[in-house]
Amino acid sequence: MAIQGIRQALAKPFVATAGLLRAPLPQGAEQSGRFTAWFSSARRDIMRAQRMRYRIFSEEYGASIKAPFGLDRDRFDKHCLHLMVRDNQTGELVGYTRVLTRAAADRTGGFYSASEFDLSMVERLPGQVAEIGRTCIHPDYRGGAVITVLWSRLARFMVENDIRYLIGCASVAFSEGYDLRAIISDVRARHLSPVGQRVMPLQPVPRLGAQAGPLPSESTSVRLPPLLKAYLRMGARVCGEPCWDPDFNCLDFFILMAVDDLPARYVQHFLNPVARAV
Repeated sequence: MAIQGIRQALAKPFVATAGLLRAPLPQGAEQSGRFTAWFSSARRDIMRAQRMRYRIFSEEYGASIKAPFGLDRDRFDKHCLHLMVRDNQTGELVGYTRVLTRAAADRTGGFYSASEFDLSMVERLPGQVAEIGRTCIHPDYRGGAVITVLWSRLARFMVENDIRYLIGCASVAFSEGYDLRAIISDVRARHLSPVGQRVMPLQPVPRLGAQAGPLPSESTSVRLPPLLKAYLRMGARVCGEPCWDPDFNCLDFFILMAVDDLPARYVQHFLNPVARAV
């Protein structure tokens, strides 16, 4: 009977947490009109995020995930900080990412992205490093506003916690219909990190890489996934060739964002208490 109930719940249209995130938010939540971003350690909030992750990665992107009870969870979750974005009008969870600090990564045996890339370069970075992952946005909220609020809170987290570098993967699912060769060419032409800040994919994509077209001109516009576009707008660089992730049915680009490269408007906002109070 319980299994049947779970199957019925998972068969319903995409509803992550409608009407269920109306509790008072902790001090430090990032509010921007309709949306609010905050870090939560509440088990119920984390389970809602895991449910949304499963619906997006498995049901929408076709990822192969072992997800009892329809929850995408792994051994890293208990060591991560969980950043949520809710729609203040509905109380629904509409955006999410998790943050793994270097200290927490020491307890897990390394960063999650070490399963896809040789991270020798990361070990040489000066200062504090944190990793983001499992980032996802509700399919009805991908116009940019939710990603902006999510990144605004992440940038503030970097400044407040003296995080000098943020690392992670920006995924491009095969099922989304993007021109992967054009994206690879655009990244090579405009968005690569310096040579000394490159990583090597453990499972490269030689076929796509070999077929990638010529370098785009300055006037060429390449359609990028919203998340990758948001990373680049925040000053992130791509650290080399992508990795193929067969389990998640996607290409992963390793990104590196230095706090020194954050757009000035974000840094000024977080370091100016008067501006934040307005």
